[in-house]
Amino acid sequence: MSKRAEWHSTTILCVRHNGQCAMGGDGQVTHGTTILKADTKKIRWLLEKKVLVGFAGSTADAFALMERFEAKLKDYPNNVPRAATELARDWRTDRMLRRLEAMLIVANDEHSLLITGVGDVIQPTDGVLGIGSGSPYAIAAARALARNSKLSAGEIVKESMRIAAELDIYTNDNLTVEEFPCKR
Repeated sequence: MSKRAEWHSTTILCVRHNGQCAMGGDGQVTHGTTILKADTKKIRWLLEKKVLVGFAGSTADAFALMERFEAKLKDYPNNVPRAATELARDWRTDRMLRRLEAMLIVANDEHSLLITGVGDVIQPTDGVLGIGSGSPYAIAAARALARNSKLSAGEIVKESMRIAAELDIYTNDNLTVEEFPCKR
């Protein structure tokens, strides 16, 4: 193990389905093999509940990125993709920001985007995005449920997150889920 302790935590899932968008996050924070906290809230509203952000990785780094993202949203009002692209560019090129270890999912009524520190801004084809250690399980479950059930976006997120919690030891079933209407 490196000198720096390895942190694992989180599953964040965002689903756009039948005119609704839902984002959920689990509450577990671990350090090594120890659970430090079980009820952390990893999704936050920005700009007076116009944009929802979920984060995985270092909490302090994620909060720094959310603050910068909110500033970009104010610089580019009503243009979430542009604000996300500007944040990703700064994150990749700025010497201090480059060291931040987190990932973000951002969603509003028009867009769901994954933003990474290597400059990625990704909009999913199928409306499903996930980050964190349990995200592959949650994404797979969400895709299956969206294709084969009549569940709402919020119900898909909750059930998919529960499945991820059954499989990923760094994810728990203490969920925070927010749902809102979307355009597609």
